[in-house]
Amino acid sequence: MTSTNNALLFSGHQYLRNRLVLSILSGKPVKIDKIRSGDKNPGLRDYEISLLRLLERITNGTVIEISVTGTALLLKPGIIAGGSITHECPLSRSVGYFLEPVITLAPFAKKPLNLTLKGITTDDHDLSADIIRTVTLPHLQLFGISEGLELRIKKRGSPPLGGGEIQFLCPIIKQVRTLNFVEPGKVKRIRGIAHAVRISPQFSNRMIEASRSILNRFIPDIYLYSDVYKGDDSGKSPGYALSLLAESTTGALYCAEATSKPGTAPEDIALLASRALLTEIRRGGCVDRKHQTLVLLMMVLGSEDVGKCRMGEPTPRTIQFLRDVRDTFGTSFKIVSAESPNPDAVELVYSCYGTGYVNANRSLA
Repeated sequence: MTSTNNALLFSGHQYLRNRLVLSILSGKPVKIDKIRSGDKNPGLRDYEISLLRLLERITNGTVIEISVTGTALLLKPGIIAGGSITHECPLSRSVGYFLEPVITLAPFAKKPLNLTLKGITTDDHDLSADIIRTVTLPHLQLFGISEGLELRIKKRGSPPLGGGEIQFLCPIIKQVRTLNFVEPGKVKRIRGIAHAVRISPQFSNRMIEASRSILNRFIPDIYLYSDVYKGDDSGKSPGYALSLLAESTTGALYCAEATSKPGTAPEDIALLASRALLTEIRRGGCVDRKHQTLVLLMMVLGSEDVGKCRMGEPTPRTIQFLRDVRDTFGTSFKIVSAESPNPDAVELVYSCYGTGYVNANRSLA
């Protein structure tokens, strides 16, 4: 990362979403070059361009310049406007790809956001609409963003043809709370959603049975819900998936999911998701791997006080995110190891001094 003409310069297509979010929140222009420059098909993909268009609509005054070859882009951030927006997502990625960056921006908008996204609601690349509703949004509640925060799954959409629709409602806040979350507690309950669209509803029951055969050995409080959509609400393609979450006595959440693949039995999908959940729990900490960057970003934006959170081993995405945060906000984290009850797990306590970020965009009406 270097700085040119006050714009932060990054290279490559990886971590694109995080860098765009950090640019808009910090108000610093960002230039990203060498986007798949060595690829047979260089430049931005359709879903990345779609995300840029969505960010343009959510903000006001944002200028985005893309080079002729699509291998470089410059984003000059405007203010986060919010409001009522409908966006058609390309079928190359699910709505989770677009929703994740929006969730981090929406609380700091001028007006509450009412966003409708259409496309694929569950795939094996991004967080599904179920996980975002049951796990991602409760993470925002740790920072005082709760009243009026909602995600509605109106239609399910499986790959390849999609046809799903979700509605995301987010309130605006003045400032996020400082987080102090270092006690993971013990897992007290497991919840899950099995859904099957355009195929026999029996598939979701088979996933539930198979998942219970593993999870019942560990804990009695398990409730797996079969979610069946019919007619137009079930999208355009057949598919099924299982989303699981475990909640601890202190409110820590761990999640895992698995989606249907051609020729794979629903029982195998359920076993994949169940084992992934157990692996996530074994890694320890108060936040699972999928939500490390969200929690760390909100800690950076917290009030001018020291925030602490205990997490498992950082993912490569998290490590790069910490570097990007230092470049955009000038905030560094202090990371110390914490004793873990599991000898195989690496648990760390992340602490940082919040920037005292205030939502100057919000309308005072």
